[in-house]
Amino acid sequence: MEIIARMNVGGPATQVSGLCKLLDAEEFDHRLYTGHVDDGEGDRLVFGDAGLAVHRVPGLGRSVNPAGDLRALYRLAGTMRTFRPHIVHTRTAKAGALGRLAVSLSGVGAARVHVFHGHLLEGYFSPPKRAVYVNAERFLATLSDRLVTVGARVRDDLLRNRIGRPEQYVVIPPGVRLGPVPDRAAARTALGLPPGAPVVAYVGRLTRIKRPDRLLEVAREVLARVPGCRFLVCGGGELREQVEREARSLPGPVDLLGWRRDVETVYAAADVVLLTSDSEGTPLSLIEAGMTGTPVVATRVGSVAEVVRDGRTGLLAAPDAGELAAHTVRLLSDQELARRMGRAAQAWTTSAFAVERLVADTETLYRSLHGASDHRRSTPETSTP
Repeated sequence: MEIIARMNVGGPATQVSGLCKLLDAEEFDHRLYTGHVDDGEGDRLVFGDAGLAVHRVPGLGRSVNPAGDLRALYRLAGTMRTFRPHIVHTRTAKAGALGRLAVSLSGVGAARVHVFHGHLLEGYFSPPKRAVYVNAERFLATLSDRLVTVGARVRDDLLRNRIGRPEQYVVIPPGVRLGPVPDRAAARTALGLPPGAPVVAYVGRLTRIKRPDRLLEVAREVLARVPGCRFLVCGGGELREQVEREARSLPGPVDLLGWRRDVETVYAAADVVLLTSDSEGTPLSLIEAGMTGTPVVATRVGSVAEVVRDGRTGLLAAPDAGELAAHTVRLLSDQELARRMGRAAQAWTTSAFAVERLVADTETLYRSLHGASDHRRSTPETSTP
């Protein structure tokens, strides 16, 4: 039983999609439970996975609503009593809390797995709210059989905050499968771009933690130094209108593309893919860029360095607009360096982050927990009435 708060366009939903499609159906009866996507976010079930079978749980969305959350908790617990899963696999903070609590409430004795696709330790909360988050995750870790992280750095950050025990952790990097990638000329024609213009692309949500303000600072510097350069912004979020408004004052074009099904076209059209975040897990946009042979410039946060081999497949920087801009200008100005890094990125990401590897790792994890869930079923834990 897989539980995720919402299937918005992004890393967690992409991983879930791959598992839903490729897990061995003869061995695993895998069912997905999710809430609804908020306005302003791209819906993965519209952008690429319209045929994916899901079970909707009212109240299991992004926003926190005590009454709705309580309804979702009891709905999940009731579903568990009917389905009787061997394993409950949760993703995202809210679904992780409700799903793990629902196992205790239901009394089904399922093994509990929670995935951290990143964490909320930095850049999200004020100190008091951060303390509440850390204490909640420490408690929820005691209800978990395994804690999965998408990178070693994410795991180490959580352990440093005394969330869980080392033996609970398993690192399973993301797995990605792109659609057909057009050639550069076709991609640029599809996007209405000049064939020879330098192009920098950003792919992702326009939210505070992703620092679109820093993206615009980088764009300002690069556009002033590289004649004819174009910036593409593929994505959306609550800051889209602000980004659109502020982009008008830049010394060159910034095209806001919104959410697109053919994100491969954006990567293929770009000379550089840029990431400006303050916090990340293991960003899929950088993996996808690598798979298309496009080098990246990114902030050195979270497990980014586990995707981008600094100086070999891309360039990493401090969360500083000036340094990010300098790296971007370097790659735009040195086409041979950019091509060499792009080829290395394609070889590395294709071998390390294939969706088939994600599925194999997950199936191995599930098999290792089957005995634990059988034991719990024979000695049921006390459930809340």
